[in-house]
Amino acid sequence: MLPVRGRNGRAARPARLLGTRTAWTPVGDGEFFCPGCGGDRNYQRLTGRRRFTLLGVPVLPRGETGPVVECAACRRHFGTDALDHPTTTRFSAMLRDAVHTVALAVLAAGGTCSRTSLEAAAAAVRSAGFDDCTEEQLAALVEALAADAGRVYGQSCGAGLAIELHEALDPLAPHLAPVGRESILLQGARIALADGPYTPAERDVLATVGAALTICTDDVKRLLEAARTPS
Repeated sequence: MLPVRGRNGRAARPARLLGTRTAWTPVGDGEFFCPGCGGDRNYQRLTGRRRFTLLGVPVLPRGETGPVVECAACRRHFGTDALDHPTTTRFSAMLRDAVHTVALAVLAAGGTCSRTSLEAAAAAVRSAGFDDCTEEQLAALVEALAADAGRVYGQSCGAGLAIELHEALDPLAPHLAPVGRESILLQGARIALADGPYTPAERDVLATVGAALTICTDDVKRLLEAARTPS
């Protein structure tokens, strides 16, 4: 450090003799959920090159750094793992699709598609974001599932249906609080109970839903029993 004298002759803040500076280069952009702002924002993905500085002037390369994600609003830098968190829009779509898939799986396992079950399923799907979902649409989709090769209708959760449940729920589960994961399972349970007690096939489907949502077996059993008690 070199001392610097102010106008009054007193020592001011010393000038930094040596330091480092990073030059950032944009390599991509998009939209992400900014942890700093707490909402969806545009971002730039940056890579950087560090240099030693002498009196603030870059002189020698010191290597690369990054990549990082820079929020276009708050300008803060975050690790690229921030991009793993879905945007609010994407999260809403994932949740909507998850509820829809669970509703169809439970209806298919029930085997009868009674009016009360269809009404409960349609109400859950509409609440999740499919505002124009009707009982008739769900019934038609369940019939299509039954007619599709390799599908199982009114029986235990087959491999194809289990895969679809995991595809819909696995990416969502890490971003849901425990109460959110339990809520999806309870919605499926209420659809199953709308026309009477659980069938073995419905229990099997709901167990698969619980596993995909990373809910332990004991908690799945507890929640399925809790759903039987009117709130």
